[in-house]
Amino acid sequence: MNNKIIKLFLRFAISIGFLSAVADRFGIWDKEVSVWGNWENFLNYTKLINPWFPDSIIPPIGTLATVAEIIFAFFLIIGFKTELFAKLSGFLLLVFALSMTFSSGIKGAFDYSVFSASAGAFALSLMKEKYLELDNLISKQKN
Repeated sequence: MNNKIIKLFLRFAISIGFLSAVADRFGIWDKEVSVWGNWENFLNYTKLINPWFPDSIIPPIGTLATVAEIIFAFFLIIGFKTELFAKLSGFLLLVFALSMTFSSGIKGAFDYSVFSASAGAFALSLMKEKYLELDNLISKQKN
C-alpha cells in the first residue's frame, strides 16, 4: 500500500476516533452503542481513571481532554501541522492508556486499543511526505 494512503488513513482514523468519543460525551451516539452517553457519565469515568485528582479538578480535566480531542482531530483532518498534532495526539492517547492501566487495569486499555492508537499517532508524526494536507499548500505558497 502507498505511504500517502497510509498517512491519510492514520490521520482520519485518529481524528474520527477522537470525534466519535466526543460525540458520545454529548449524547449523539445511540444508547445501544454509547459508552458514556452524556457528559455526567463521562466525568464519572474521568474520575474513575484519575482517582489521584480531587473531585474539583475532574470537570476541567474532562473539558481540557475534550477540547484537545476536537482541536487535534480538526487539525489532523485538514493536515495543519500534522507532525505536531499527531505527536500531541500520541501523548494524549498514551496518558489516557496509562490512566486506564493504573486505575482499572491494563485490559481496558488493550480492549479499546488505546496503546495501538497512541502508537499509530506517533507513527503518523514520523511520516514527513505531505499528502492532501494544508501544510503542503502553505509550503508551496512560501516558495
